[in-house]
Amino acid sequence: MHNYLETNLKIKTMKKLSLIFIMAFAAFSSYAQSSFKEDLEVLQSIYGKSKSDLVKQYMNLSDAQSAAFTKVYDDYEVQRKALGQTKFQLINDYAANYETLTDAKADELAKATLKNHIAYEKLYCKTYSKAKKAIGSINAAKFIQMEVYLQTIIRSEILEAIPFIGELDKSKVQ
Repeated sequence: MHNYLETNLKIKTMKKLSLIFIMAFAAFSSYAQSSFKEDLEVLQSIYGKSKSDLVKQYMNLSDAQSAAFTKVYDDYEVQRKALGQTKFQLINDYAANYETLTDAKADELAKATLKNHIAYEKLYCKTYSKAKKAIGSINAAKFIQMEVYLQTIIRSEILEAIPFIGELDKSKVQ
């Protein structure tokens, strides 16, 4: 029963911290007039720090495990942030071309977005293998589960903020 309560508390804490991150993300993404690069740097610095704390708290590793996991996690974060930059560039490109979207541009954006999603999945697989060697299968799976959860929340928030192709045109007609 104690493990259940402790696990439940960790999950609730993770969800609360995720909500805080999402609120920070929403606040920063609303500043569309400011420089995209500046927004990205601020967002990533906030996300990296709060996410790092969240990972540390959720994983609850021993000192030896934590030392072994740190390199795996740091390598992962460098690659994840690069994929995040690509994702935000795609969103920016979509926003810039939304009103004049051509078949060719839609195809380019769709393919690049799918490539970005696949790159995230490959990164999860690669990181899981490295984490498994460093901290064991259960802890590696725990990390991947948490990471996929966080990335799913982020992806959902982004998708909620972006209009579907043609959506704004339909709202003008009504």
